[in-house]
Amino acid sequence: MITTDFTSSLDDFLNTPLGTLTHVVVIIGVAIGVAWLLHIVIRRSVVSIVSGVKRGRGVDDTQALAVSPLAAVRVVQRTRTLGTVLSNIVNVVIVVIAVLLIVHVVSPGILSSFALLSAAVGAGLGFGAQNIVKDVLNGIFMVIEDQLGVGDVVDVGFATGVVEKVGIRVTQVRDVNGVLWFVRNGEVLRVGNMSQGWSRLIIDLAIPLDADFDAVKQQLLDAARALADEPKWRPHFLDAPEVWGMESVSDEAIVLRLVSKTRTSSKDDVGRELRSRFKVVLDGLGIVPLSLETVILAGWEGAGSVGGARPPRTKPVIVDPSKLGKKKRVPKGER
Repeated sequence: MITTDFTSSLDDFLNTPLGTLTHVVVIIGVAIGVAWLLHIVIRRSVVSIVSGVKRGRGVDDTQALAVSPLAAVRVVQRTRTLGTVLSNIVNVVIVVIAVLLIVHVVSPGILSSFALLSAAVGAGLGFGAQNIVKDVLNGIFMVIEDQLGVGDVVDVGFATGVVEKVGIRVTQVRDVNGVLWFVRNGEVLRVGNMSQGWSRLIIDLAIPLDADFDAVKQQLLDAARALADEPKWRPHFLDAPEVWGMESVSDEAIVLRLVSKTRTSSKDDVGRELRSRFKVVLDGLGIVPLSLETVILAGWEGAGSVGGARPPRTKPVIVDPSKLGKKKRVPKGER
């Protein structure tokens, strides 16, 4: 009896303007509380994963992971990116649900009475909002497929720079000049990620024709490998420096190409240090270089020089040496 009276009194109170306002405030408060709790769960999950990777690699700073195995860096970047995207999704879903509940409380029959109108408006908005749906879906797939992550250096066509934030509709990229670009995910047709895997540093050195080419080549290679063996620089190299040889010859100089496979975050630093070391070597030999520049291969030339990538694995074919060189006899009737 007491419960029935309480329920009846509560219904009467909720039907008053003050009761409606109270109901709306409760919905907003619950929505804020749920969003706060979900954000705490996401944040703690991200921090837990990142801290676990740091402890596993014995580092305190995320930047120090650059000298750790590449998989550890990708785990941290992808975890933070997923955390950002999940937070955005939580905000959108909770706001939409809260708005629908508030509309239902203020006017219970408004949703049903405007059903036909909302269907017509929805059809019109559906055609106009297809770009928004495209942005959201493309953004979700970019994160799931690990095309980019927070902290990656990417080229998305519209802008090239560091990814600062990945939203469900827009990705923020800051270029080298400090300009923050807001790139719609649906407009990204291709992503060039310069932070995944490895990078190749290519330096072309033009030396005079009268110089001893073999001696210069050997001393430059020795200087590059000596840099790769130093404790300070060893973590930045993924392979020993190489000399690809004579790239071109003109009536003034011979172009010598030296390459090195480095970590993505260390390519520029290694390039600057190598050029300074090469300058010291050339000064010691009394040679004035005509040019000393970094080269970025493109097109078929770049595709043909991608050694060290992950080629497709195939099963080995076992060949019997005794059968090599022997032709298979074909019966006369099958000739």
